[in-house]
Amino acid sequence: MAASAYGIDLGTCNIKICSKGDSEIFVQKNMIAVEGKDNLFAYGDDAFEMYEKAPGNIHISYPLCNGVIADINNMQTLVRRFIEEICDGNVRPADYFIAVPTDVTDVEKRAFYDLVKNANVKARSVMVVEKAIADGLGLDIDVKNSQGVLVVDVGFDTTEISILSLGGIVVSRLIKVGGLKFDDSIRTAVRKEFSLIIGGKTAESVKNELADLEENDASAVVYGRDIVSGLPVEREIPTELVDECLEEHFATIIDNIKVILERTPPELAADIYRHGIYLTGGACQVSNLSQMISNGTGLKVNVAEHPVTSVALGLRRIIEDENYRSVAYLPGGTIN
Repeated sequence: MAASAYGIDLGTCNIKICSKGDSEIFVQKNMIAVEGKDNLFAYGDDAFEMYEKAPGNIHISYPLCNGVIADINNMQTLVRRFIEEICDGNVRPADYFIAVPTDVTDVEKRAFYDLVKNANVKARSVMVVEKAIADGLGLDIDVKNSQGVLVVDVGFDTTEISILSLGGIVVSRLIKVGGLKFDDSIRTAVRKEFSLIIGGKTAESVKNELADLEENDASAVVYGRDIVSGLPVEREIPTELVDECLEEHFATIIDNIKVILERTPPELAADIYRHGIYLTGGACQVSNLSQMISNGTGLKVNVAEHPVTSVALGLRRIIEDENYRSVAYLPGGTIN
């Protein structure tokens, strides 16, 4: 293995990069701002700051959609820029490990490999790792033993539900429900109830602050545009309204967890009953989600200590521990 090695988790909302020997995880928004046709204007957190505020000649987008690469050119630009930042501009030959969703096509998995191989980051080798396996390692679970583990990763665009055992994935399901759907539901509810249009960032802020607001018995204060007058206004939004609009999506996640449990071999189901569900991903921190999953399944729910970076933490374990290197592989038909 090269002296340098990197693990990359391409989340739809955030990109997470770990490097060999570094305890810090690099986290930035997976977003790019392009001026005109191809002039890079901003990227990462800087691009996110401009989101929903930029003029028409600046196009701001997420290069990933529903967990897969939608714009490979922009994604390559971002990967190259972020690696340059981490290396202070001195990019050296390195091995790369990239996390991929399980329930996508071989072509889509191959796109993750091609992305890094062709990103001009001096990749000596590129290996892919199933995202759920990396999640398990990041949660400090020994995924190579015979115990059954149920991991639910609630991301920005998707939720991945997986049963792990013996270093592999027994059953997996990817559903298009995540933090973005939560935000859209809040926006729709506020528009319907208060005739108020709010932005995606505002909805996300309400979602993230929900637990604190409920603890303090306070309402969420939002700013937006009144539909009737067309003027900017301030409104107080009761937390009960937010809870109600999120329940439908929580129920969808719970229903799909039940589907996976119904397809689980009995011996692994016994392990899951004993150990419970492991909940991770950036959107898993939304107030009441873990409690609703526990109530809906009758199982204990273990929430990750570092839900945003659990995949990157798992990739770092693979990089640094030879024992787990075997869970990384080349996509079918690929010669490194």
